[in-house]
Amino acid sequence: MKLAIVAFENFTDIDVFLLWYLLNRVTVPDWSVQILGEQTHHTARSGLTIPMHSHVQLANTSDVVLFSSGSETRQKMKDADYLSQFNLNPEHQLIGSMCSGALILTALGLLQGKQATTYPTAKQLLENFGVFVVERSLVIEDNIATAAGCLAAQDLARWVMERKLGIQSIKRRLTANGFVRLITHMV
Repeated sequence: MKLAIVAFENFTDIDVFLLWYLLNRVTVPDWSVQILGEQTHHTARSGLTIPMHSHVQLANTSDVVLFSSGSETRQKMKDADYLSQFNLNPEHQLIGSMCSGALILTALGLLQGKQATTYPTAKQLLENFGVFVVERSLVIEDNIATAAGCLAAQDLARWVMERKLGIQSIKRRLTANGFVRLITHMV
């Protein structure tokens, strides 16, 4: 099971780090969580530079693809070269976003005519693209999920684990890893 978290320059740290931490705690054979970027390293809004595990094109063959947010999402959604690197298929992949990462999903044509959620400052822009924006922490439309804010990474992680592992497996695995309080909130 290949899981990809897509980051870019000036990504929102908590989006990437919390999601990576939660998903990386799963101990299932062949469960691999990677942070992908266009460059070998990307710098978060906080100034912390981290290495990428691989290039964004690996998202096309991943089972799960999750887009982070950041101050560059508005530029990325208009960057044809960036967008052309993605050939995602929600019939075969789980695809999600956090915060303003929903702007990239809509630019890829994945949210038109669907319900989604995002950070309040991105709401109008999403609506301009024909997305019905609702104010909830997590919105799921088939194999696509959008999480409202940076701390909604736990909701997105829960959705991925529920869909890929099942609820009982989540409880068993996360309890074994010391996430008893998180399970109470998540399930």
